[in-house]
Amino acid sequence: MSDYVSPHKIEFEKAIEFFVNDISSLRIGRATPSLVEDIIVEAYGTKQPLKGLASITVQDAKTIMIDPWDKSIIQAVDLAIRNSSAGVNPVNDGKALRIILPELSSERRQELIKVLHQKSEGARIAIRKIREEIRGIVDEAEKKKEISEDERYKNNEVLDEMIKVFNDKIKTISEKKEEDISTI
Repeated sequence: MSDYVSPHKIEFEKAIEFFVNDISSLRIGRATPSLVEDIIVEAYGTKQPLKGLASITVQDAKTIMIDPWDKSIIQAVDLAIRNSSAGVNPVNDGKALRIILPELSSERRQELIKVLHQKSEGARIAIRKIREEIRGIVDEAEKKKEISEDERYKNNEVLDEMIKVFNDKIKTISEKKEEDISTI
């Protein structure tokens, strides 16, 4: 049997990896550099992620320290963080920025869970898109007589099983993140 599904497994894995990275920026109550490292800062006439302009360290469970390598861009970094969706306000001492994370209110937790559910649905949509592309490839192969009708059905069964596995991964990751948001 010609396998038209397995070569595309990496695309599904990349969608899961993107989802995991995407939800890592959702704040769960403890400080982590991923909350701010990908914030885009306009400095030197270009837009760059914060992690390329400053060192980002965690001082304790509630405090993130951002130390720009070039102190002349501290205002640009401050502005970018304030305008980001991170929902935090840094304290600027002229040399570095300190972000003290407040306790999450129940309303903010509910907002984060809604965002998580949107991102989870986005990941499922990405998986479905890849599935449809693969189905198109399999159907085209059958039309060109490269595979038989039985082989098309077998490929689609393998594809459906793979989709179930990846959708279950999304569900598991999402449930764990929701639990983290709710309990911390």
